[in-house]
Amino acid sequence: MTSTIFALATPPGRGAIAVLRLSGPEVPSALTALGAGGLKPRMASLRRLTWNDVILDEALVLSFPAPHSYTGEDCAELHLHGGRAVVEAVSEALISLGLLPAEPGEFTRRAFENGRLDLAQAEAIADLIDAETTAQAGQALGQLGGALSKTYNGFRRDLLKALALVEAEIDFPDEEIPDNLAHTAGPVLDGLLRDMDAALADADRGRRVRDGYRIVLIGETNAGKSSLFNALVSREAAIVTPIAGTTRDVLDAELVIGGYAVTLSDTAGLRESDDPIEAEGVRRARARAEAADLRLWVRGPGDENGAAAAFARPDDLIVKTKADLGDQVFSLRHETVGVSTKTGQGLGDLHDWISARLARDLSGGDFPAVTRERHRRRLVEARSAVEAGRRALAIAPEMAGDDLRRAADALARVTGAIGVEDVLGEVFATFCIGK
Repeated sequence: MTSTIFALATPPGRGAIAVLRLSGPEVPSALTALGAGGLKPRMASLRRLTWNDVILDEALVLSFPAPHSYTGEDCAELHLHGGRAVVEAVSEALISLGLLPAEPGEFTRRAFENGRLDLAQAEAIADLIDAETTAQAGQALGQLGGALSKTYNGFRRDLLKALALVEAEIDFPDEEIPDNLAHTAGPVLDGLLRDMDAALADADRGRRVRDGYRIVLIGETNAGKSSLFNALVSREAAIVTPIAGTTRDVLDAELVIGGYAVTLSDTAGLRESDDPIEAEGVRRARARAEAADLRLWVRGPGDENGAAAAFARPDDLIVKTKADLGDQVFSLRHETVGVSTKTGQGLGDLHDWISARLARDLSGGDFPAVTRERHRRRLVEARSAVEAGRRALAIAPEMAGDDLRRAADALARVTGAIGVEDVLGEVFATFCIGK
């Protein structure tokens, strides 16, 4: 028999309201035992909660009978006063009644297992809880609404259409079906491969929205990187001195620009050094620059073709610092913005440029087919199997069938349409208690 669970659904500690959630077959009897029986479904009722003749609290109580609840089971919410003593007393009463404290993600796992949502939608709930920007929330809501599942189900539908053509030729060789029926699956698979390639090419967009867009400041020593870093994050986060090589390590700051999460990194000035500490800082700066989504090439007066030039991509931005000291001439191969952290000149233009770049890179007409690394791995696995099946069509349709079934399994694991016990623990372990 399924156990009945409970958990605090609001942050622990002192607050005006604390919400305890309950789910499982013993919810109705537990409510009755606490003095909260006779509830109308989905209507808040004021009840005096008691246990062993002791008043625990006066609370608003809501009942959500199965199957019309978040988990698909009998559920309830106890809206308690938010003192720690109240929450602990009610929790102890529930444990005495045989209810168990929920594990992380257990409510959502039950919702998945009871068919209330698929695995991709379950992940979207975790992303929505963690969302700190409007873009992250929008992406999570789209995934929760089924946009990601629709994409993968479309892939799988095309794949099963091709597989049906292959299986028909294998299983019914004596029936009146067209010759070489399996080969008609070729164009279907070709179209599917194109769609998968487009999805993989766009894979970074969903990751960047969810995990943050990585912007790295690179440049020579004393180019003004740390001063610019402080100006962009609006606080004295980095040490600024006239001494060349002050910054020795990578310094990160999280901020929101244009509704998107951004990780901004200040790095050591790029130059050759015999100092082992500075040399390590330069190595880390180079590695961070290689992994960046955008590099801001910070150049002060006199910086022309130094070590940083090798790391600037054609679509990166040159930021001319110390613009208050006069105009400087730089390469016309890159867009350029002049700023002065001393006077504030150009900082608004730089912010607008970055906002426009984020919108260009992260917005799109179609919902991204990849929002987590798990999705990307499964899509790569499925594409590889489809490509193998496409090659096998010309040799042996039965070999192609094995490859296409393997691809269908990989796609189904994104939404949980097949047995996926091995991935459930990984997915739901990231949830907070009470969800």
